[in-house]
This record gives sequence, structure tokens and C-alpha cells, in this order.
Amino acid sequence: MNPGEVLSVFQSALYVAFKIAGPLLIVSILIGLVIAIFQAATQIHEQTLTFVPKVIVLSVMLLTLGSWMIKTFSEFFNQMFDLISRI
Repeated sequence: MNPGEVLSVFQSALYVAFKIAGPLLIVSILIGLVIAIFQAATQIHEQTLTFVPKVIVLSVMLLTLGSWMIKTFSEFFNQMFDLISRI
């Protein structure tokens, strides 16, 4: 296996990681921004106000996107095992 192939494997692994984690991170950032604006407008600075909505929304997202995430991850692993078997 030459260095170009190793870099290709790392590149595809990073792509899959960003593809899986991206939607969750974007939604988490947007919820945090909305809550921060709400806290600044109302001057309510409660710690749980930022935590609880994120947990609820991310849990719902994991329930809805979980099968897609597992499918994407398993496809990547199948590609890696195919690559290993060819070496």
C-alpha cells in the first residue's frame, strides 16, 4: 500500500465522519444560537436552558437519522474490509 492509498483511506474516513456528524453539529449550533439570542433578549441566564433543548432535539434527530448514519458507517466499513482483503 503506497502513501497515496493511505491518504485516500484517511480522506474517505474524514469525509464519512463529517457526513455523519455534520447534521447533528449544525443543528446543535443553530439551537445554541437561538437560545443565546433568547437569553440575551430576556436576560435569563439559566444553564439548563441551553442544555435541555439541545438534548431533546438531538435525541429526536438521532432517532430519525440513526438508520442513515448506521448505513453510511457500515458502507464505509465494507469498503475498508474489501480494501484489506485486496492487500
